Amino acid sequence: MVAVSFGTALVVIDGAIAAVALPTIARSLHVDNAAVVSIVTIYQLTLVMLLLPFAGLAERIGVKRMYQGGQALFAVATMLCFFAESLPFLLIVRTAQAIGAAGALSVTSAMVRAIYPRAMLGRGLGLNAVIVSSSAAAAPTVGGLILGIAPWPWVFASAVPFAIISLFLGRSLPDLPRRSEPFDVLGAVMCAATFGLVIGGLESAVHGDSPVVSGAIVVAGLGIGWFFVQREMHEAKPILPIDLLSRPVIALSAIGAFTAFLASQALLLSLPFRLQHSYGFSPSEVGAMIAPWPLTTLFVAPISGALSDRIPAGLLGGVGMTLAVTALVLLANLPPDPGYVDVAWRMSLCGAGFGMFLSPNARLVVGSSPRDRATAAGGLVSTIRMVGQTSGATLVAALLAMGIGAGPVPPYTAAALALIAGLCSVARLRPSIRNPQFGEAEGTQPASQVR
Repeated sequence: MVAVSFGTALVVIDGAIAAVALPTIARSLHVDNAAVVSIVTIYQLTLVMLLLPFAGLAERIGVKRMYQGGQALFAVATMLCFFAESLPFLLIVRTAQAIGAAGALSVTSAMVRAIYPRAMLGRGLGLNAVIVSSSAAAAPTVGGLILGIAPWPWVFASAVPFAIISLFLGRSLPDLPRRSEPFDVLGAVMCAATFGLVIGGLESAVHGDSPVVSGAIVVAGLGIGWFFVQREMHEAKPILPIDLLSRPVIALSAIGAFTAFLASQALLLSLPFRLQHSYGFSPSEVGAMIAPWPLTTLFVAPISGALSDRIPAGLLGGVGMTLAVTALVLLANLPPDPGYVDVAWRMSLCGAGFGMFLSPNARLVVGSSPRDRATAAGGLVSTIRMVGQTSGATLVAALLAMGIGAGPVPPYTAAALALIAGLCSVARLRPSIRNPQFGEAEGTQPASQVR
């Protein structure tokens, strides 16, 4: 589990750490700010495109081999970032970084399931959720510290020793039985094209100058997606896990997770604009006000994950989203002259709500899947997270473009999305839905029955 946590932290931090260095990179490479943002977006988009195909490939070549191969590519690409002297070269190696990160992240949940007994799966996934959230929260601070003492290439190069350590630790990871069926290359290409074109088209519609071209890209992606879904419906174990999504408990969990990640990203990206533009806080003060969210999640996520081994995830998620909706509405109605405490306790309540929802939700998706589809379930969890976060960034950009992104509209929008997630969670308490086919969906069974 140390190996999994170390590798997960590495790829999450290095994926997010570039954001704080963007202004410096733009000045150094003599490019404009709009162009340099592609360093972050190309990483996110590549991850979204490849997580599910790599999860399917891992079932054929081996989970451990996929993880170690992804870490090795990530390490090499990270080292090459140090030598980048132009934006095109940096984008190429960032894409290679994202390919390696996708290989590692696509199988993380499957390895956690292989490491922990079923009766303890919730606490294992809760720990993994803490690693992801804390790494993402630490990335800006780590990047700022490095930039304070070294040129921007060291933001990437400083991760190389840790990547080598991660590869060494990865030798202790378990492997899962492999499938003998040939890999569906065409299905993998269609999956990547669907996500890439739809999400890329939506982002270009917000940032680009040609809505007609952006619309055509989205339509092309939706067209490929329609044929892809029709094709996957006839596969026994499809790359897009339709077989898992056909189960109501997993479908509701997927919808709830997507809306929850969309809501959290919409608030976290829009709130700094509101606090700076409307209330006049400095960037350092804004960072201090946002920090209670991830700090609270660090404590709540593992506790809720462990509780999900005994208490239905639907109940935990319903309580969590009730807290989140309350906090988001309160954030939308800040006092006319808010102080640090006014914002901080609301952010802490948000972190508690989302932390209570997401860990049990991931446990339910992975635990409700048959063991030979654990890798696909883990890829689904990671893909939903990335799609939700990327879509949240696009939503905030659209609201800012309409002139309503720096006010109370984003937290109200996030509250509505969190309400949908809560309803999906509570709906899983129905006996007809929560009765799992594979005997693992809810942590309500004694350990003697689930082993």
